[in-house]
Amino acid sequence: MTDFFKGISPVKFEGAESSNPLAYRHYNKDEMVLGKRMEDHIRPGVAYWHTFAYEGGDPFGGRTFDRPWWDKAMDGARLKADVAFELFDLLDVPFFCFHDADIAPEGATLAESNRNVREIGEIFARKMETSRTKLLWGTANLFSNRRYMSGAATNPDPEIFAYAAGQVKNVLELTHELGGANYVLWGGREGYETLLNTKIGQEMDQMGRFLNMVVEHAEKIGYKGQILIEPKPQEPSKHQYDFDVATVYGFLKKYGLETKVKCNIEVGHAFLANHSFEHELALAASLGILGSVDANRNDLQSGWDTDQFP
Repeated sequence: MTDFFKGISPVKFEGAESSNPLAYRHYNKDEMVLGKRMEDHIRPGVAYWHTFAYEGGDPFGGRTFDRPWWDKAMDGARLKADVAFELFDLLDVPFFCFHDADIAPEGATLAESNRNVREIGEIFARKMETSRTKLLWGTANLFSNRRYMSGAATNPDPEIFAYAAGQVKNVLELTHELGGANYVLWGGREGYETLLNTKIGQEMDQMGRFLNMVVEHAEKIGYKGQILIEPKPQEPSKHQYDFDVATVYGFLKKYGLETKVKCNIEVGHAFLANHSFEHELALAASLGILGSVDANRNDLQSGWDTDQFP
């Protein structure tokens, strides 16, 4: 355990009149709302991506944050895990979530990368024994490395498809072992920049096969959590195949997955699709595919996904 937050007291509910910047003013986890605790309604979780991996950059500039785990390979990853659980305990949150690339550095090979993720997963498991914070979902980053510039599941190179499958297999199994409630797939590179070199039918079939493989493997290992797909219309791809809830539902129906996979809906992604967040929630609920919520929004004056929190 670290003392990264030395001198900071646990964050507690103090009411709307509190002037303490490190207090909950409206969120009271034990308050009963319509017969259920507020925490059980909201189920808040800390995202490793935004909280510990984001470097404070934007499309026009790089790193602005100073973190003691930057550029320190596995030593930095271990420190980051210590700091993460220190923060979870201070915030008294029930959940956290992660991409594999958030928690551990990529190795020279898939096997090395997977071992790195597994090592941090073992640290998580030990810490979860004494923390009330559990895993909401895990996911594999299939968009940052240049190998995925033309897609992961939709890539025309079968070796890249296989690499992505190996990466997802590792994180799905780790999510299962950590008791994760969900496993998420987000297709940031599952789309295209131009139709001139794109076979949409082939790419959609590959994506459908990939997702079926994920579901099949989840069932094979006995994973009882929910498989989720996160809609987003574009960015980084010009056009993504998981454009919005309606598009995702059509995709799931075509590939026989509508009873197996649900949606993880993000506020900012709804805005990018020219929908309201409420529309996407209502549509997903009406179709029976509302699974989870990624409660971060965009700055409507910016042209990219700023991942701000309400």
